[in-house]
Amino acid sequence: MDFKVIQDSIPLFIEGMKTTLYLGFIGILLSIIIGFICALSRYFKIPFISKLVSIYTELARNTPLLIQIFFLYYGLPKAGIPIGKNTAAIVGLTFLGAAYIAESFLSGFNSVPQVQVESAKSIGFNRLLLTREVILPQGLPIAIPSLGANCIFLLKETSVFSAISIMDLTNTAKDLIGMYYMTREFLFMLVVSYAVIIIPMIWIINFLEKRVQYAVNRL
Repeated sequence: MDFKVIQDSIPLFIEGMKTTLYLGFIGILLSIIIGFICALSRYFKIPFISKLVSIYTELARNTPLLIQIFFLYYGLPKAGIPIGKNTAAIVGLTFLGAAYIAESFLSGFNSVPQVQVESAKSIGFNRLLLTREVILPQGLPIAIPSLGANCIFLLKETSVFSAISIMDLTNTAKDLIGMYYMTREFLFMLVVSYAVIIIPMIWIINFLEKRVQYAVNRL
């Protein structure tokens, strides 16, 4: 293995890492926001909306991200709706991610004992109060491990962005391999780059899980 080649490629992989983190962070953040709203609509069984959300989650979870991105980037312009590659990547990741994260939130919400929910309703709690005072404090700690796993999954899924010529980590490695035919070196850098991103993310998620659990236990 040529370590000089590895050293020379570090700036290019850093740029690819920036792109991966930028697109991944926006996509995951939007996924959490939309997923939370979708989970609440299903938990409270809001007429019509909850049914639409159920159809959406099934569709999103049962189609590959690559196909979704191809549809956005290549299909929508055919219908007169041009979309940039970065936008297509973020929308595609959000479309997939919100469905998975909605299920994570919903599993946490459903773990709250129904007797507590009914008791809160009996003393006049509306949906906002019920969510803030009963559902989130008890359901969120249970949902966090699944939420964390889905966030890591989504970050790894950004590797398919290379299919629409985004210069993320995967595309950087593919281009360098194509130019210099040094597969081992650049695949090694690809693995290291993803590890540099994902391992700290796992630590952060574990820390948040412990902090939330600690805060709940003090209530």
